[in-house]
Amino acid sequence: MQSQAKVVFAAALLICLIPVSALAITPYSQDFETFDLPSEGALLGDGWVVYASAFTPTGVWAYGYGTFAAPNDGAAFCAIVDDQGGDDQGTRQLSVYSDYENTDHANLFLIESNVFQEQTVTVDDVGDTWVFDFNAKMGNVEGASTAAAFIKTIDPSSNYDMTNFVTADMTTAPDIWQGYSISLEIDAGLVGQLIQFGFINTATNYEGSGIYYDNL
Repeated sequence: MQSQAKVVFAAALLICLIPVSALAITPYSQDFETFDLPSEGALLGDGWVVYASAFTPTGVWAYGYGTFAAPNDGAAFCAIVDDQGGDDQGTRQLSVYSDYENTDHANLFLIESNVFQEQTVTVDDVGDTWVFDFNAKMGNVEGASTAAAFIKTIDPSSNYDMTNFVTADMTTAPDIWQGYSISLEIDAGLVGQLIQFGFINTATNYEGSGIYYDNL
């Protein structure tokens, strides 16, 4: 690994981090194994939040809602589940899907759900590369539903416009666990902006959209 590379979101036991004292962004890793079931507050306590946007059937943005503490109740956005892992994933995983409590599913609105963590870019991050590694496998993506993992940056000084959106498409992920990695190089123009990493799902008419994630 090059000395200037800043590994932000490391898969546990898969990558070595440079010393924490050199990092402006706090490293994060999670395999979800310490989460007891039921554990409704675990995702919030671990820093996860959710936000949703609703689009009309023709794709016109209608409204958004959030940011909320990430739920863990099985009905909306995400939950900790068990018995979906392999040898490398263990017994606890993160399941991410659409907000099925939004009744506009029945009106054929497209419900876009974001499950993510957020930090702030500092001047010490300039010139470094942020990396998000994770394992994933198919859950129950149906019909026109889509799913992806992402790193994005958002500019609070410019009406929270999105300035970067790096994704890994999970819509056709296989039903066996595989490793994925996405990264973003930080330039001086991003100082003061928000960095988010996480997962996004879009579904309508209550179609399935679930993907399992682990070893972030």
